[in-house]
Amino acid sequence: MSMMSSLFADGVLADIVLIVVVLEAIALLAYWRWKRRGVAPADLLPGLCSGALMLLALRAVLAGSGWMIPTLCLTAAGVAHLIDVTRRWRG
Repeated sequence: MSMMSSLFADGVLADIVLIVVVLEAIALLAYWRWKRRGVAPADLLPGLCSGALMLLALRAVLAGSGWMIPTLCLTAAGVAHLIDVTRRWRG
């Protein structure tokens, strides 16, 4: 098995991306708190949470957790996405 295949199959790549998302959130929230510039937390967090929850669903599937945990993660991701879209909707 190639190195990339093993990274996907083991879920290591999903873990790495999740770590990057968490670091991104920390950096952007710290910058917002320090300078009051950039993306406001209320605008940033729903989109990041949606993406992170989809990655968690992928990680759960790769770990062989069955169907319940990925379903809950994807449902929560959908709710976070709906919150994000609702906040951005211009009517």
